Amino acid sequence: MNLEGFFNPQSVAIVGASRQKGKVGYEILANMLEAGYRGKIFPVNPKADEIEGLECYKDIESLPETPDLVVIIIPAKFVAGVMKQCAKVKAKSVIIITAGFREVGKDGMTLENEVIRIARQAGIRVIGPNCLGVIVPGNKLNASFGGDLPASGGIAYLSQSGALLAAILDTANANGIGFSTLVSIGNKADVDELDIIEAVAEDGDTKVIAGYLESITDGNTFVREAERISYIKPILLMKSGGTEAGAVAASSHTGSLAGSEVAYESAFERSGIIRCNSIKQQFDYAQAFANQPLPAGARVAVITNAGGPGIMAADAIEREGLTFAKLNEGTIQKLAEKMPAAANLLNPIDVLGDALADRYEYALDVVIDDNNVDAVLVLLTPQAMTESAKTAEAIVRITRQKPTKPVFACFLGAAKVREGVDILRQGNVPLYDSPESAVDTIEAMVHYVQWRSRPRRVVKLFGVNRRKVENIVERHLRQGILDIGEAESKDILEAYGFVTPKGAIATTADQAANIAQQLGYPVVLKIWSPDILHKSDVGGVKVGISSEQEVRDAFDLMMYRIPRKKPDAHILGVLVQEMCRKGKEVILGMHRDPHFGPLMMFGMGGIMVEVLKDVSFYLAPLTAQEAKQMLISTKTYKILQGVRGDEGVDIERIAEGLQRLSQLVTEFPQIKEMDINPYVVGSPGTTPIAVDARISLEK
Repeated sequence: MNLEGFFNPQSVAIVGASRQKGKVGYEILANMLEAGYRGKIFPVNPKADEIEGLECYKDIESLPETPDLVVIIIPAKFVAGVMKQCAKVKAKSVIIITAGFREVGKDGMTLENEVIRIARQAGIRVIGPNCLGVIVPGNKLNASFGGDLPASGGIAYLSQSGALLAAILDTANANGIGFSTLVSIGNKADVDELDIIEAVAEDGDTKVIAGYLESITDGNTFVREAERISYIKPILLMKSGGTEAGAVAASSHTGSLAGSEVAYESAFERSGIIRCNSIKQQFDYAQAFANQPLPAGARVAVITNAGGPGIMAADAIEREGLTFAKLNEGTIQKLAEKMPAAANLLNPIDVLGDALADRYEYALDVVIDDNNVDAVLVLLTPQAMTESAKTAEAIVRITRQKPTKPVFACFLGAAKVREGVDILRQGNVPLYDSPESAVDTIEAMVHYVQWRSRPRRVVKLFGVNRRKVENIVERHLRQGILDIGEAESKDILEAYGFVTPKGAIATTADQAANIAQQLGYPVVLKIWSPDILHKSDVGGVKVGISSEQEVRDAFDLMMYRIPRKKPDAHILGVLVQEMCRKGKEVILGMHRDPHFGPLMMFGMGGIMVEVLKDVSFYLAPLTAQEAKQMLISTKTYKILQGVRGDEGVDIERIAEGLQRLSQLVTEFPQIKEMDINPYVVGSPGTTPIAVDARISLEK
């Protein structure tokens, strides 16, 4: 999408430009001038002849030419009128700084809708309203009231919060971090997060895309396009609002365990987005992605002048699942030629506390050439002999001479390392305040490389009976019944290749006994009612029944007790069902997220899913690899594999069940949520059984 008018305008009109310092209209004009903007600036203010030496115009129609960009900073009630003028002069790019729209309630929403209606009729793109503005350091454009123009760099930043963007800008300026673009998207009435991400993805100056979001406009499109862009450039996002206390109650296990936070995590994982938990972590990652090559693998070498920080780095490397690089013999021999006898030549390479800059430089020069090393972390503590500035210069020099592997620096301390810290920042070497932060960044880069290297996603389609499912779903929706009973839920599952236990519904104790006799003992009895979702909560499930008399007793007890516990429930009878004799119980489920669609779930089944809450989620449709990864992601995966002589279960059949369920819920968007619980899985080669199922629909 072409947003050139926002990022590289040749002329800018500022509607609401003010002569009064401290007002937003003045600050934006002053920021434009102070940044050294090279294009034309047209202040628009009917009450002024000139501001800061620039001729003032009474309105947009009075301008000598149509501006490439219009920045609006006037009260909300007047914005629609200015938009009509923009449409009349054929302006195409507008930033609405003004607040007082959707964020303030119904009246503001009405104003915002009117503004966007005018814009769309005229083909005008709008950033905002209620935003900070746009900054493009390379073009000397500071159409914002966020502060000083930052240095140019490889980071593009977008933010839904203007205040947060101002804080980020201030932090970046204090630490010399450069940007290609900064955009405050505000209410996202027109241009949204995906529009900006797509635009900066095509920008040659942008190496990494970062941002802060509170919501995503179109989840499905976002995931699809972000996945495409992530193969080209890394995307680092902070996302807030994921712990909403007022989550909508759900009837299924999957629905009760899934929330917006889970959906966003799954969406980010699918699309390759790197989730950041803080501004600091985001900057830690961004400076590395923007200034260093990607690591070829997970093997890390550490160079240090003190044992303690080296051990801290080693611990962090192990915790993050990275590998401590094993130096080859040639590297060790070269190090031995110039290192003191007391130096540790194995990883971590301890150059000792009296190391001067030349010793650091030699060690880094040698280690970076080792083909067993994918990334190097250089640690420095300020000791009596330490040359902070010269060591920093040496690190910068080597990284420029040999820019094939990423190098990270951690200079511990404050005043004594300040000069070295400044040199590293100017030399674009990623700098961290602790070994753990540096290793965390390396892990993020390694994970991104692994994500980018994953096999092409291929979703398998199974032969199914869609017509049978269509008939059941359409009949329920036509009758206004949104909860599908167990029998028809199993019919749906059977249509998609699942095997369910044999059984039938009994309305008398005699019928129950006859059905049990035909099925063979042991059997299971379940209360049969569309109004009772959790049967075990009301004593509606009895397992392991092994005689005719037990069947009769269990039937009579259920039909006597349950109507008293649930007097409003419509009880149709009791399901008599064959009992699965052997296997482990797992749960397969789906909850349809309003933003991202079907969210698949896997975990240990039965009542354990609520007790352990050890579940994994992933967006449908699933590939075979993704289904398998859902199993591996749980803490209880080893139980499924088999431990201490216990035979494991058929992992591949569970993964296939997830894929079949994924196909079902993808092909039938009317299914809102569902569980197969328990899904009993036996040893390899045996057939899993969908013992119980629950399906809820939405119109």
